[in-house]
Amino acid sequence: MDYKAILDEIKPTAEEEKKVREVSEKLLDFINDKCSQDNIDAEAVLVGSVAKGTYLRGKSDIDLFIAFPLSCDKSYLKDTGLDLAHECCRAFNVKPYHQFASHPYVTTEIENFKIDFVPCYRINDGSQIKSAVDRTILHTIFVQANLSDSQKDEVLLLKRFMDMTETYGSEFKVGGFAGYLCELLIIEYGTFENTLRQAADWQFGHVIDLKGYGTAKKFKDPLVCIDPTDKNRNVGAALRLDKFSQFIQSARNFLNSDKKDEYFYPLAKELDKDSVLNEFKDRKSNLIAIKFNIPQIPLDTLHPQLKKTSESFKRILNSNDFLVFQTGYWTDEIDTAIILIELAVFELNDIKVHHGPRVFFKEGCSNFIEKFGFENCYILDDYIVSNVKREFTTPEAFIRHLITPDYISLIKVGKNLNKPLLKSYEICDINDLANDDEFLAFLDDFLYPNQHIRR
Repeated sequence: MDYKAILDEIKPTAEEEKKVREVSEKLLDFINDKCSQDNIDAEAVLVGSVAKGTYLRGKSDIDLFIAFPLSCDKSYLKDTGLDLAHECCRAFNVKPYHQFASHPYVTTEIENFKIDFVPCYRINDGSQIKSAVDRTILHTIFVQANLSDSQKDEVLLLKRFMDMTETYGSEFKVGGFAGYLCELLIIEYGTFENTLRQAADWQFGHVIDLKGYGTAKKFKDPLVCIDPTDKNRNVGAALRLDKFSQFIQSARNFLNSDKKDEYFYPLAKELDKDSVLNEFKDRKSNLIAIKFNIPQIPLDTLHPQLKKTSESFKRILNSNDFLVFQTGYWTDEIDTAIILIELAVFELNDIKVHHGPRVFFKEGCSNFIEKFGFENCYILDDYIVSNVKREFTTPEAFIRHLITPDYISLIKVGKNLNKPLLKSYEICDINDLANDDEFLAFLDDFLYPNQHIRR
């Protein structure tokens, strides 16, 4: 397949390249001049996809790492690094925002580019790291030394393909392939198409070890890609099993498709609210939507907690005989989240079997019989049981019971979501929620998973 037309659309324009280079150089010069003037033993280094020439058009985020010697303590690194970032923001008349990873760093926007200023240690190999970000400069150096100019286009094709099949991005809400991992795949396999041909035959635990370190047995992840700069790190550690599997199948689908170009563009689908909602009606499921406010916390903290809360609702509903077909969550990442629960039941009968001890525990059985009455107890398999009246026969009533101060501890709610859920939750009509186009798209994906891996 000739990829020229696609590359012409996804490669940065000459104007964008020139602009990002100019802004990067101005920022680097400012920080390094400041270090020289104030006798600070640190150096600003351009890292990431901009430094490696592997960024997609319109995604030219500028990552500046401020590297300090290993001899300085973390408090000095943090304070001085943040001070330098703030000085730079003042000089360019922009507002700094603090983010947190291994230690705080600063983000801002300058001339329409998102900028990260990240303090780190200056290391020569992975064995010296003091925080996870320290490897990043080594990653940039390795890719610059091992990725040819023509292979940069192959990386762009791979990133775009993954982006359009929703397998790109190592942040929690995606759980897919990191940019650095994409670059290593191209270094290993040479081209975009060969990467897909190889991936089509991957098995769980597939190993990529560019430097032949032989440390893969330490890891039990779906994809094990040993970091060339650190033999004790798996670059694929953040890749979830479902995204690993989706990439394998999307590679097979692409290779067998006669519409390969469509895989490089958003899925063409016109969503109609009535059609989506009618599909839920046709499934004859009971759909419950729990809407609540979200706190102002980092997205990599928010998404794991939403996922944990959603899965906890599923577990507790199932354990109380409310058969859950599937759950999911949606958030606008600003102020609102919705947990969606699709159940196979609308209402249970009034009676349930309450299990006591196994019949072999004489004293326990006697206590159970005394509590529930001799005439009300019987043996089921090797347990003594009694029929009791259900407290809740509908899932909605049970959920309302759970989301109360006395019982919310029964749900494993994300620690930052407990109070917002208690204070602001409401069970909403799905018809009203579907007026939001983004939520409607979520509903469509909820109905038809993995649409993006096939065309």
